[in-house]
Amino acid sequence: MLYLWLKAFHIVSVVCWFAGLFYLPRLFVYHAQSEDSISRERFCLMERKLYRFIMGPAMIAALIFGIWLISLNPSAYFGQGGWMHAKLTLVVILIGYHHMCGAQVKRFARGENTRSHVFYRWFNEVPVLILLAIVILVVVRPF
Repeated sequence: MLYLWLKAFHIVSVVCWFAGLFYLPRLFVYHAQSEDSISRERFCLMERKLYRFIMGPAMIAALIFGIWLISLNPSAYFGQGGWMHAKLTLVVILIGYHHMCGAQVKRFARGENTRSHVFYRWFNEVPVLILLAIVILVVVRPF
């Protein structure tokens, strides 16, 4: 029964984390397009709060529940092929992306953004591709 609760909380945490990973770069798009100081200040506030109070805790919760799930039965995850190794590699990349977003939040706050809204439109697609790969790895377990 504990396993199912942990799995449920892991999924909810991942959903919350990805909601932020999808929305924050979209805010970057709008922020990069903004021309007045009131809009820029509003975007800085929104970005900071999203990153610190939603994305950060959701990422930590997803990692804690994921590690806890694996610790209950490691052979079930690592004894069935390499899918879990590939998934964890993508999670590490996703953590790096998360921190890149945090660095960008700080750049915007300092008024040091040098990238266009077009860059952020492409940047916004990275977590979509990672999510697609992770879901396929977990559900299909191709190797």
